[in-house]
Amino acid sequence: MPNMVLYLLLGLLAGSLSGLLGIGGGTIIIPVLVYMFGFSQHQAQGTTLALMVPPIGLLAALKYYQSGNVNIPIAVYICIGFFLGGFIGAVFAQPVPDLFLKKIFGVFLLLIALKMILGK
Repeated sequence: MPNMVLYLLLGLLAGSLSGLLGIGGGTIIIPVLVYMFGFSQHQAQGTTLALMVPPIGLLAALKYYQSGNVNIPIAVYICIGFFLGGFIGAVFAQPVPDLFLKKIFGVFLLLIALKMILGK
């Protein structure tokens, strides 16, 4: 049960940043599932696609599911948090000046890129 709370929080964080910066699955959820929860890259991508179904990742998620790389219960928990977090992030993003929002987005992507390039 404690992990389910962490998965909900991950969804909430990803949803909030999605609403704030327009990012989510590929830049937040996948790295967290790999580096914090020990998922393989394929499992992280498959699970992330499953939480975006329907219709965004339906066909891709189906392919990952057929290969055994989708964890449906975890995708559901993250999806719930992402749904609520997206609204929260959108509320916070509205008063932020465009140039500052672009800079936050760029720094975040740079940090993720460095982690993926230099990490294991």
